[in-house]
Amino acid sequence: MAVPSASIQTADVAVIGAGAAGLYAAVCAAREGGSVALVSATPLAQTASYWAQGGLAAALGPDDSFELHLRDTELAGRGLVRRSAAETLVREAPARVEDLQRLGVRFDADRFGQLALGLEGGHSVRRVVHAGGSATGRRVVRQLSALVVGEPRVTVLERARAQALWVARDGERRCGGLVCDDGRVLCARAVVIATGGAAALWARTTNPPGSQGTGLLLAHAAGAALADLELLQFHPTAAIGVPGREGFLVTEAIRGEGATLHDAHGQRFVDELAPRDEVSRAIHDLLERTGERSVGLDMRAIDPAHFPNVVAALREAGVDPTRQLIPVAPAAHYMMGGIVTDLDARSTLPGLYAVGESSCTGLHGANRLASNSLSECFVFAARAVADALSRPAPQAGAPSEAELSALRELPAPPAAEASTRAALWRDAGIVRSEESLTRLLGEPHPLARLIARCALARTESRGAHVRSDHPQRDPRLDLHHAQLEGEADPSWQLWR
Repeated sequence: MAVPSASIQTADVAVIGAGAAGLYAAVCAAREGGSVALVSATPLAQTASYWAQGGLAAALGPDDSFELHLRDTELAGRGLVRRSAAETLVREAPARVEDLQRLGVRFDADRFGQLALGLEGGHSVRRVVHAGGSATGRRVVRQLSALVVGEPRVTVLERARAQALWVARDGERRCGGLVCDDGRVLCARAVVIATGGAAALWARTTNPPGSQGTGLLLAHAAGAALADLELLQFHPTAAIGVPGREGFLVTEAIRGEGATLHDAHGQRFVDELAPRDEVSRAIHDLLERTGERSVGLDMRAIDPAHFPNVVAALREAGVDPTRQLIPVAPAAHYMMGGIVTDLDARSTLPGLYAVGESSCTGLHGANRLASNSLSECFVFAARAVADALSRPAPQAGAPSEAELSALRELPAPPAAEASTRAALWRDAGIVRSEESLTRLLGEPHPLARLIARCALARTESRGAHVRSDHPQRDPRLDLHHAQLEGEADPSWQLWR
């Protein structure tokens, strides 16, 4: 149904973003009896989550446990994981897998009908649940999209973009809604940002073009705190030099099934199932030494039926992975930083929540454990909605005409120019320095400048953040996170 551009709509929960986290938040809110307005910049099932090849990490196997999953998460996070957040994820992930099954998601099973658990880098046992092999994101998003479309309590606003958040100031300062770029205004008890990360700010990326941190900029402009923006994970195996598939992610699950990495002489040079920061650095260092553009990923011994979308996409581009090595190199993939939230996904601005990659609970530390991110989407989306709907409705009402006029005049979060994306890849890539990061402070894109400020503050090398001028880890920064509010310098916060 068309909505007049000047109208004001109300909902219990307004969700910005229709990826896995946003869709699940909408489903959960509607299931609890809440009304939902779901704002999606693209048609449903065309979000970044749709392309996610990883699965959901959950301690479900007989040889797995809460303690093992927690240990692997903390080891991968390099002394920066917020234990309370990791404990929450590990404890609640199995229940979220079960809930998705009840909602109609069909996960891969073995011949006995039990969930088929995959192995990925940094995991000590098989604990990753997939749907359609490497098509997990596609399967989950497609099912959740169908549920949302059929849910009368959810109003979907497709091809709408959030331009600014409305901060009500009568009494408690809180987020009371948002204005879209077409003038529509949404007033809500709670606003949930689920817009994904910012890896597409880098020139070489596995992400679709829209993943440029718009939700982070919306929150920052409204006064919410951000943190850990220097911590951007590079995926080690993205296709390179493949026409039409540049940056195509070749899922880590393939290495979990035995695929190997080789240099130009055919020699293996790294433990393929080490955490991602180790594998990415090993490839980067090899390419720097040799001048080569790529290394070879050998999956010729892997059953192609287990990863049909990867095999099909590469064959369409002229690479047959059943017969030849795939040329791969690291690419920007996942931002561990984002909008600061507590364990109920509440930001530092009352009424504003953030879930999925746009949030920063401290769960991932300095290096995300593979497939914890999809689990994070569902665990914290459910917690966000439960918390939001448990609170009394605020008294703020709707914005005044003067507030509306001011909101509509605010600029929407900008898209990055090609020059900014090239600068981030050059100056805030796998290896950075004070000199390179200082150059980024002059970039026109505001998030590029915020990233540089956090990266300059972390004068050490830890996980995905490698400083050539500070090559060692500083134990004084264990569990300390660089938090940004407004234009102030980053402050160090201890999260446990």
